[in-house]
Amino acid sequence: MIVKPLIELSKKISSGLTPLRSNPEFWDNGTIPWLKTEQLGEKYIYETNEHISEVALEKTAIRLFPVNSLSIAMYGEGKTRGNLSILKKSMATNQACCNVEIDSDKADYEYVYYFLKTQYDELRQLSSGVRKNLNSNDIKNYPIRLPSSLDEQRKIACVLKVLDDKIALNNRINAELEAMAKTLYDYWFVQFDFPDANGKPYKTSGGKMEYNATLKREVPVGWKIKKISEIALVKAGGDKPSNCVGFRSDEYSIPIFSNGISSEGLYGYTNISVVNKPSITVSARGTIGYSVLRLKPFFPIIRLLVLTPYQDNALKFLEETIKRFSFENSGSVQQQLTVPQISEMSILYPIEKLLNIYTKRIWPLIKKIELIKEQNSELQQLRDWLLPLLMNGQVTIK
Repeated sequence: MIVKPLIELSKKISSGLTPLRSNPEFWDNGTIPWLKTEQLGEKYIYETNEHISEVALEKTAIRLFPVNSLSIAMYGEGKTRGNLSILKKSMATNQACCNVEIDSDKADYEYVYYFLKTQYDELRQLSSGVRKNLNSNDIKNYPIRLPSSLDEQRKIACVLKVLDDKIALNNRINAELEAMAKTLYDYWFVQFDFPDANGKPYKTSGGKMEYNATLKREVPVGWKIKKISEIALVKAGGDKPSNCVGFRSDEYSIPIFSNGISSEGLYGYTNISVVNKPSITVSARGTIGYSVLRLKPFFPIIRLLVLTPYQDNALKFLEETIKRFSFENSGSVQQQLTVPQISEMSILYPIEKLLNIYTKRIWPLIKKIELIKEQNSELQQLRDWLLPLLMNGQVTIK
């Protein structure tokens, strides 16, 4: 093994830029991916939440970073700082992302990515200033331990990549299953074409409708407007538990969830649970409204809201409904979603019999998604166990 500063393994290391928000020509009809640190953490970034225009590229100093660049979060809320990803599409980033273009003649970008994954805590300790930010010089001079042989670097990265590729495949399968669940919800609860008594689509087949004054449109007979607080117990997450570790074990097996979107908000593990019934978590800050179905006991922390339905048959229906909410205008100076705000939100609620039929139909899909998530969790544990052993030479590849 040899040790070299990251800058010596790179063609260029630089941060991005945020085009002036007040200039609409930099943002309107944007097609160029523009990355922020909140997305960093997943291995690959294929698409971004925001886009900028060609005009922004022409009139500002912002630039595109090439495919297979590493992007490292220099600052960000909570655990964001120190997260990194590989760009799988040419894209721009904001100034909080430090972007590393690895020289392929000197190092394998996948190997460097995996090595830096083992250095998360060490990178964060380099933070300075009141807000504890990293700076690009710290990253440029960060020591990278690696085999002198490019072939050996690639072999090590390949072992870890096989595990990550299986995890990615499982994620794609789950995305397809989630799309199936969304389609079913849309047919039944948006288009009102759930099966009638004869198994035919209700509204299309002339099912009885009535005018709802609140919604100012027709809805199926018997459906009511209900507040979220009538359907579920709404609570906010608390402080991080004192017993918090980064890896799951027999003793620390309860997941801690935050408001993040990377790894569905997984923050760590603890030995006690706060929520013990199937629930829905909703991000109250950051990506406001990001919701996830949680079937097993967990520990929610601040900036995360928890909705626990009073009836089991409301679980998946409520989650799919929340996904369609628009939360952009929540809060004032700093955008934030609160327990009172979400509790007072109203939704169109179907009759009990239909909810029971829907739950019976959708439950096998939910269980399949959950099983795949559990498999991914085991694969991630194996990868994270192997990672430091391969990086420090305790395990070698023949």
